Amino acid sequence: MTRTISSHAGTTRQDVITEKALIMSGYGINSELETKDALSRAGMDADIVHINDLIDRKYQMTDYRLLVFPGGFSYGDDTGAGNAYANRVRNNLWNDLTEFLEDDNLVLGICNGFQILANLGLVPAFDKHYKRDIALMPNRKGVLECRYVTIKPAHESLWTKGIERIVCPVSHGEGNFSCSKEILQRLKNQKMIAFTYCRDDMRPADGEYPYNPNGSTADIAGITSADGKVLAMMPHPERAMEFVNQYDWTLQKEKLRRKQLLVPAESLNMKLFHNIVEYFR
Repeated sequence: MTRTISSHAGTTRQDVITEKALIMSGYGINSELETKDALSRAGMDADIVHINDLIDRKYQMTDYRLLVFPGGFSYGDDTGAGNAYANRVRNNLWNDLTEFLEDDNLVLGICNGFQILANLGLVPAFDKHYKRDIALMPNRKGVLECRYVTIKPAHESLWTKGIERIVCPVSHGEGNFSCSKEILQRLKNQKMIAFTYCRDDMRPADGEYPYNPNGSTADIAGITSADGKVLAMMPHPERAMEFVNQYDWTLQKEKLRRKQLLVPAESLNMKLFHNIVEYFR
């Protein structure tokens, strides 16, 4: 696949990559198209596949290099956020999934996808033990939070390389990251905390609303698996791909112009998807 795309600086370049992404779909999932568009802009083709078509062997997970569980409210979250979808995967696709994880492949879960991955035990997956060590609890205020947040990497990884911060929406009712003190210490020691909520000036949120919109322990917005190949995050970078999608874009545009710098076409959020493509290149 060859395409010319706009880079963060507003220039163009040729990207060539043959690997494809599998974007999981199903009842209640609602962010498949945005996720596919974000990957396409970064230079990676993707297929949106209903979970039933994977179960019926119309598609094979091993034909892909990136597996994405996008946002939404799978099965209405009637039995708990992401729980029913996780059970469908565990009961019907578990051997395929573990085989996929054994190869040099990546898995991304966003919002409801984070909840699915947590229920499956794909994060944190210490020592590749896939059990439920964390939970996404109801938001501290007990309501759906739909707002922009600022998050920053806790350390550099294949996912966060070159990212200083991301400003993007959250849209969830159960995003309050919770775990035991022992699990939290392991996440810190093994540098598995991918993103944390912070203030606009990059200072820690320290649990304060609305900077930390849900009350997450240690301001955690995303974590990786122990081997680093799985990323689960609550905010939606795919829902704010354009520079003008950022809530303060007019201010940032004026600052760039006064410095005689180009106004980028893409938002900072696209760097995450470019990092995925760079990994496979």
